[in-house]
Amino acid sequence: MDIGSTSQEKARFFAGAWGRFKALPGQLMARIISIAKSIKKLGQDDPRRLIHSFKVGLALSLVSLLYYARPLYDGFGVAGMWAVLTVVVVFEFTVGGTLSKCLNRGFATFLAGGLGIGADYFASLFGKQGEPIVLGILVFVLAAAATFSRFFPRIKARYDYGVLIFILTFSLVAVSGYRVDELVVLAHQRLSTIIMGGATCMLISIFICPVWAGEDLHKAVASNLEKLATYLEGSH
Repeated sequence: MDIGSTSQEKARFFAGAWGRFKALPGQLMARIISIAKSIKKLGQDDPRRLIHSFKVGLALSLVSLLYYARPLYDGFGVAGMWAVLTVVVVFEFTVGGTLSKCLNRGFATFLAGGLGIGADYFASLFGKQGEPIVLGILVFVLAAAATFSRFFPRIKARYDYGVLIFILTFSLVAVSGYRVDELVVLAHQRLSTIIMGGATCMLISIFICPVWAGEDLHKAVASNLEKLATYLEGSH
């Protein structure tokens, strides 16, 4: 009796497992169709989203030439990767957003690079034994001060990204300067590639199907006024 009931339980288990396995392709296909419909709806709601995606891909492809083209790679070396990183972090949906991030990144990189070179030179005055200690202190002080400044509401609202880039660039330049002999050349290469990445973003953002935040604001205001008018008409 026990053997028979055990066999029946096993049979039911395998039958259920087989049923779930057979239903798996259908469930997977339904999931794929659902995702495809969501993507289609997202693109139809605002076709500019799809265009923006292609613009980012185009910008990344162009700055990647700094790596792919041998003459450019010989001139910039591995610093070309900074152009790729710049495109990834500064390319925004609107022209104004892209311009703001480009200016923030450019100014912060220039300032942090100059301070990093100065910090490296100042630390070198203390000799080989004292140089890493002084560099560590300078990195700590400037990074802590810059991080604290991000808590000010005005800086948080307008310059938070720039402060973040300042901390990153200063730390990288100051720390890498301890092992790199030609620090000025390295800083120049990084700044040049960052400018190239930012310029690529700006040119593509402005000249290929530009999106202006003012247009969205105007449409939003017009839509809200229409809704308000409809509501007032209905209330009467």
